[in-house]
Amino acid sequence: LFPSLMKHSRKITFILLAIFLFAQFIGLGVIYKYIDPVKSAETGQTEFKELPIGERPPVEQSTSFIPILIAILIGTGILLLLVKFKLTFMWKFWFLFAVILTLGVAWTAFVKPAIAFTLAIILGIWKIFKPNFWIHNFTELFVYGGMAAIFVPLFNLWSVSILMVLIAIYDAYAVWKSKHMITLAKSQADAKVFAGLLIPYSLPKRKKLSAVKKTKKHVKKVARKVHTAILGGGDIGFPLIFAGVVLKEWGLWQSLIIPFFALGGLAYLLFNSKPKKFYPAMPFISIGCFVGYGILLLL
Repeated sequence: LFPSLMKHSRKITFILLAIFLFAQFIGLGVIYKYIDPVKSAETGQTEFKELPIGERPPVEQSTSFIPILIAILIGTGILLLLVKFKLTFMWKFWFLFAVILTLGVAWTAFVKPAIAFTLAIILGIWKIFKPNFWIHNFTELFVYGGMAAIFVPLFNLWSVSILMVLIAIYDAYAVWKSKHMITLAKSQADAKVFAGLLIPYSLPKRKKLSAVKKTKKHVKKVARKVHTAILGGGDIGFPLIFAGVVLKEWGLWQSLIIPFFALGGLAYLLFNSKPKKFYPAMPFISIGCFVGYGILLLL
């Protein structure tokens, strides 16, 4: 649209958008696999299979956004404290636990739990302690499907809509006003434990260095110079949960409409934002989700 105002190059923007959409469809596939067709036929409403990690928390669907939002705020507060006191190792183990949990849940939809969690542990450790762009983004494709499989049954369309509005407001405040979300994003990227997509403009190349320059400090300094486009995990996970609730209450084919409109909201932001600036994506993605749902109501 306006290349001079674009946050990223066209190539990187399209890669971000493609992976975002792919993650949405994978997530919906995971959620669909967790639907119990026998129980659903008996009750006349969508029923879900048990998780391999135990029962979902017992919450009232109409007010489930309240404990979820409180948990997000508490988690953000804890993470800010870890960043402030530079307790990176604690954040890494916390993140590792979350990655293994969500990957295990996602892959159990397709294979036996023992296989799913074995792969989750291997790739989770690889992702956290030997990070590279390929493993990081590959696992991110499934993490949000596992998360959605846990949380979608806790919501109805009313509560998930309220959650999307509140998260959009919070995201705007955290980026534009308090700016603590920017602090978290930079700290996570520096610690290489970022929750979300990381797309490098170019893969770092190894250069021949003199014996004096071949130090870990120099190598790390070179690696940081690689320009990277990022998209936060919440920007992927929340629209997926919304689409998952539409799947639950409307059906699979109807839910497939939502990711395209969420993509439209994200695309509008990326094509009209300025380089080297941080923007809250959830207000735009939430609007896209609501427009998509409005289209469903009109069909």
